[in-house]
Amino acid sequence: MKESKKLKRNFTLALFALLGVLVVAVATTMAWYIFTVNAHTTKLHMAAGTNVSLQISNEEEGSYSSSVSLEKFQGMLNPVSTDRIQAGFQKVVGFTGANTNNSLLANLFSKSIESDKDYYKTTLYFRTNGEEMDVYLADVGFEDSDENNPISSAIRIGFVVPSTGREYIYVISDKKNPQKNYNTYTGREGYVLDSSKTDGTTVPFTPLDDSNFCYYDRTTGIASLRTDANGNSTSRAICTVAGNGSGYGTPVRVDVYIWLEGCDEDCTNNLCATTLKDLALSFAGITA
Repeated sequence: MKESKKLKRNFTLALFALLGVLVVAVATTMAWYIFTVNAHTTKLHMAAGTNVSLQISNEEEGSYSSSVSLEKFQGMLNPVSTDRIQAGFQKVVGFTGANTNNSLLANLFSKSIESDKDYYKTTLYFRTNGEEMDVYLADVGFEDSDENNPISSAIRIGFVVPSTGREYIYVISDKKNPQKNYNTYTGREGYVLDSSKTDGTTVPFTPLDDSNFCYYDRTTGIASLRTDANGNSTSRAICTVAGNGSGYGTPVRVDVYIWLEGCDEDCTNNLCATTLKDLALSFAGITA
């Protein structure tokens, strides 16, 4: 029995020693994978725009209004990556030495699950008592805790509509991190981890941006589509809602994801002490 306890104690000490070595090794890298930050999400407000017939809630059978506050994110946003939300996120679990600048690069990956709280996920419900309308993202308001090291440069916001299977991934900022650095063997601008593989393979991916929002005039309260130089609409509808003829129709569920895109060159160590002080998403409905 004493030998058993002694072995158990030695094993525990050895495990802590190993973890200590790993922490030291990781702390010397410029890789996004060691990045952790306690994101402030208590001020998230999702506004359904000025159209009074468009309402929003965070529960299907809950209270609907023109805005909703989301529950606090309990955890840290650890860098993850994906080219398709519904296929899941990945995070690093192993490193290897690089051929240049004596740094470490990620070479082993595993699936990231929601219970690990590596990313933020919540659900919204939209409904209307009017005719069929499309729901668009109208604005993303945010504030970095450090303008010189903007964490917003690596944040992604994603929407998944279970009823249609469609998903949309947006960048929220055109700011650049002054210490940007690629940190995967195949990493380069515009590439993210291939969600169908776990070997670090990256694929080109272009997220949506504010050109795909709808336009909302705060003075007149009118929402309209954005267009390109040729007059073609660039706004991207997230979902479509409709009334039932006598009142509010069936609510449409939209899952919201917020994460740090680890393959973004902006996601490096200088952001470790920063947070998003505030983040607000605004939606607007336009008659289809």
